[in-house]
Amino acid sequence: MWERWKEGWTLHQIGHLFDRPHTSIHNILSKTGGIRPPQRRRGATALTLAEREEISRALIVGESMRSVAARLGRAPSTISREIGRNAGQDGYRASVADEAAWNRALRPKLCKLVKNRALAGVVANLLRMLWSPEQIAGWLTHTYPNDPSLHVSHETIYRSLFIQARGALKKELLEHLRRTRGMRRSRSYTQKTAIHGQIADAVSISERPASVEDRAVPGHWEGDLVFGSGNSQIATL
Repeated sequence: MWERWKEGWTLHQIGHLFDRPHTSIHNILSKTGGIRPPQRRRGATALTLAEREEISRALIVGESMRSVAARLGRAPSTISREIGRNAGQDGYRASVADEAAWNRALRPKLCKLVKNRALAGVVANLLRMLWSPEQIAGWLTHTYPNDPSLHVSHETIYRSLFIQARGALKKELLEHLRRTRGMRRSRSYTQKTAIHGQIADAVSISERPASVEDRAVPGHWEGDLVFGSGNSQIATL
């Protein structure tokens, strides 16, 4: 799904690929503002499921924390904390503890614009002046070359706008972007298809019968539709 979205597929096209309504695809993409979330990985020092299963077996046979810690090459305090935060010695279950640790790791890190509210205020003011995120990032680097705390990439600004869960920039600032939209899209994204603007199963006017062409037979109708500005149309017969 994310690969197709990056390539510029429409919500309807992706939904058709998975036999799902386009609204279901939109709900998934909109959670992260149309920006693909990074692939999750376990920390290099985190306990593995195999180690947690070893801890569980050791508790069943009454083995001490120090002995299991020595066998796993871990500090006794690590084993003690692991057991303590996962129902204790009587209720510890390896699979439950592993899933809980994976879920706890979901806590997002604060982005720069959340930690530096003064910088967020400057960015917000420039957005209201219709500056693009690229212009803002470049201006900050040029104006404060020796103060990295006042530098922010345009990608961070976009992510802070599209991912409201970050709490960095208000959603109302989206309307000041050059292209007002609620999600990040591919440069090649378009709602237009190969037959955009064409009438399905249309018959060309050049294929009309000769009796219509010379107007010899009454009763045929010819229509035309013209679209104007301000959502106005004129139909003629």
